[in-house]
Amino acid sequence: MVFSSALLENAVNSFAKLPGIGRKTALRLVLHLIKQPANEVEHFTEAIATLRKEIKNCKQCQNISDTEICNICSNPSRKKEWICVVENIRDVIAIESTQQFNGTYHVLGGIISPLDGIGPDQLHIESLVERVKNNEISEIIFALNPNIQGDTTIYYIGRKLKDLPVKITTIARGISFGGELEYADEMTLAKSISNRIPVEHYVQSLNS
Repeated sequence: MVFSSALLENAVNSFAKLPGIGRKTALRLVLHLIKQPANEVEHFTEAIATLRKEIKNCKQCQNISDTEICNICSNPSRKKEWICVVENIRDVIAIESTQQFNGTYHVLGGIISPLDGIGPDQLHIESLVERVKNNEISEIIFALNPNIQGDTTIYYIGRKLKDLPVKITTIARGISFGGELEYADEMTLAKSISNRIPVEHYVQSLNS
């Protein structure tokens, strides 16, 4: 792809670094921005810059937030005794879209994957254990992707929590093994949450 402008090429190269954006798509986006009024482009770039500078992680659940405690954790109508454990922020958004869960979340920031060099110490597992120890938590709901890494993470955290007085469940297998929560349709994900099962039953099904 040959450019007559170094400014255009630099912008295209920057957009092409985004996941799922190839150079042709990047070029279309940049050409679209060029056609827009200058104030709209300035508003766009300012929004991105402000986001990167001011976005935070909730000190309680690790979800993205504008403040130290996110609006889910601080919402008095949410059931604080329920914690839904997810891999990443996209999974929070997917579950919230179902409008079937009224508890709080805990974002691990990944899952245990030795092949990728990700161990328990690199995830927000200890802070989850501390939340259970220091608060009146009645149920931990695992909503991790149904794959080997997700199952390994469930098993590991389940062992860490086994001596604490908390019910541990996982979403039902409405989502096929190897699937990802963020791509599941809202109805399937909603049923998986509503029909959650005890983790010990889930583990037994894996070993049978």
